[in-house]
Amino acid sequence: MKENISTVSGQRIRNAQMAVFRQMYVWMTLALAITGITALIISNDGELMYKISSDPTIVWIAVIAELALVITLASRIHKMSLGTATIVFIIYSILNGVTMSLLFLAYAEATITSTFFVTAGTFAAVSLYGYVTKSDLSSWGSIFMMALIGIIIASIVNIFMESSTLYWIITYAGVLIFVGLTAYDTQKIKHAIFASDASETAYKIALMGALELYLDFINLFIYLLRIFGNRD
Repeated sequence: MKENISTVSGQRIRNAQMAVFRQMYVWMTLALAITGITALIISNDGELMYKISSDPTIVWIAVIAELALVITLASRIHKMSLGTATIVFIIYSILNGVTMSLLFLAYAEATITSTFFVTAGTFAAVSLYGYVTKSDLSSWGSIFMMALIGIIIASIVNIFMESSTLYWIITYAGVLIFVGLTAYDTQKIKHAIFASDASETAYKIALMGALELYLDFINLFIYLLRIFGNRD
């Protein structure tokens, strides 16, 4: 009898943890939708688009605000209520939509749309792999983070070198890095959530996980856009 009660209790906890894990993808999808809608609205407003594209100050303010919000979430989410943390995430998504709107100046809307769906399919497949694989991906994290630092430095250097060869090396490396990070982050977040008790703390873990996967998706999208956008 006790064994049956224990089994039922364990299954309820497992179901609650699965609900938290699914909520993470809901938050991530919502954030992507907000970013996309914001970018689309701005791109369709000629006057607003002109102001943003002609005044670097606006973009810099948005970028600095985004960094501040990410740092705030990462360092203080345990002190925030879940509602406050969610609002911060939404504001971040809107600000990122402002900066992402500039992509409409560089690429055709059809290219952006098709690349988005390619990114979504790639992301879904890789994230699923990260969830179901029995392999331990924990060693991937440090490797891909070091590689990410490498391409950031290379990108800064290439601002001055203007090397097309280095540009394409960075682009393809970026795709590989964020594909790897998507699988790694999915497994890491899964383990963190399933080690929790499905309380508000677990939902905060899921919210931070949504932010991490959101960033993986956005960066993967941008690197793929470089590839598909330059094929037109």
